[in-house]
Amino acid sequence: MTTQTSTGAQWFALHTLSGQENKVKNYIEKFKKAEELDDFITEVLLPTEVVSEVKGGKKSTKVRKLYPGYVFINMKLFDENAQVIIKPFYFVKDAGGVIGFVGGDKPAPLRQAEIDEIKARIEAASGKEIPKVTFEVGEEVKITDGAFANLTGRVDEVDPARGKLKISVSIFGRFTPVELEYWQVQRASES
Repeated sequence: MTTQTSTGAQWFALHTLSGQENKVKNYIEKFKKAEELDDFITEVLLPTEVVSEVKGGKKSTKVRKLYPGYVFINMKLFDENAQVIIKPFYFVKDAGGVIGFVGGDKPAPLRQAEIDEIKARIEAASGKEIPKVTFEVGEEVKITDGAFANLTGRVDEVDPARGKLKISVSIFGRFTPVELEYWQVQRASES
């Protein structure tokens, strides 16, 4: 089943040049009105998530694209005879940074399940910081921030929902559990 709506709009994937996804999205949203294509293009989607990491002892966050090289667009691309509507097709295809529609000159609409999965990933990432690095129970880590900085320990528990780790650290010959955030540690092999 495709994503056809009552307006005839369907979801399509656009293949873009690497790093040009924002430019493509902004161009289409900015110029669709000027080109009188509001009735054809309903939504442009660039799925992202916020990722945190520590470099040189400083925590930083950045936005990472969930599907690098792709932008998703909800648009009416076919008429009632299943023929491509020329004006919106070339407006989108010829936008700077666009390589083309997935499917080439015969763009293939996404199935509803595919767009639902993409939207679910966006929703899951919304409002959350996701650590760039994930850790495993039993892994050796070096603490880079806080009262236990420069000590090494072993990961006992991982709580990805809260971005926290329980780590056993040897203090005065005894193992003591401490709770730290992902960004406060790094793999012992990276130090």
